[in-house]
Amino acid sequence: MAAIEIRLPVARKLVVQSLAQGSDKHLVAPGDTITTDTGYMRGHGTYMGDEKLVASVAGAVERVNKLICVKALKTRYNGEVGDIVVGRVTEVQQKRWKVETNARLDSVLLLSSMNLPGGELRRRSAEDELAMRDYLQEGDLISAEVQAVFSDGAVSLHTRSLKYGKLGQGVLVQVSPSLVKRQKTHFHDLPCGASVILGNNGFIWIYPTPEQKDEEAGGFVTNLEPVSLHDREVISRLRNCILALVAQKLMLYDTSIVYCYEASLPHQIKDVLKPEVMQEIVLETRQRLLELEG
Repeated sequence: MAAIEIRLPVARKLVVQSLAQGSDKHLVAPGDTITTDTGYMRGHGTYMGDEKLVASVAGAVERVNKLICVKALKTRYNGEVGDIVVGRVTEVQQKRWKVETNARLDSVLLLSSMNLPGGELRRRSAEDELAMRDYLQEGDLISAEVQAVFSDGAVSLHTRSLKYGKLGQGVLVQVSPSLVKRQKTHFHDLPCGASVILGNNGFIWIYPTPEQKDEEAGGFVTNLEPVSLHDREVISRLRNCILALVAQKLMLYDTSIVYCYEASLPHQIKDVLKPEVMQEIVLETRQRLLELEG
């Protein structure tokens, strides 16, 4: 006989009143009037109609001085210079790689925009061009920084810093880019023993924290040693916690992930994705974040 799991309904916990007030945002749907004041400038996600500013996407209204834009709740990645992204190489072309970064168009990583293995600085030769597939090939995951955004919205990447480059062993989680909070740094070594790269494009990379930072390889030598059971459990729990935060529409950054991880410790890893457990740990995370802010 196969084991059958039965879950009984439980009463929902009430959210703290101050928490509900603190998360209040001006949400609009396509066609909603944002303002009739003609003194405002039109930003992304808006258009002018009948002398009033109207939303063209569903999302939260953001005002910067006289500029009004609507940040979509669920959207493709729109690149900005300086963003940290995680992407997957889809094609090797002449002097460049095509990279999937959750944007409307494939991003481009030029051969001249990357450090050669060993951090060597010199002009790229024909031999380097022939050896491109030795550095990166189809299916490889990389971390990079946005160098430029073209007029059609395509993104040009670079990996000139030794902290960027090819990613080794870990887990990739894909979320909506609107849920990743912009911060000064997106590389975090968490106290639980794992590290995360929170890509602005919604690709999140979870991997075991390296014991020593090897910066001589230039980011192209991957560590393929076996990962310990403890590290795999930590990575699995972190992945489930991130999925729980995404399901409850909570912003992703290092503090929220650590709080959610600590709230999930009384539960088994596989139970974190159960709806009632997910709601319980995310509610505790929300309240801890509110206490931290207040």
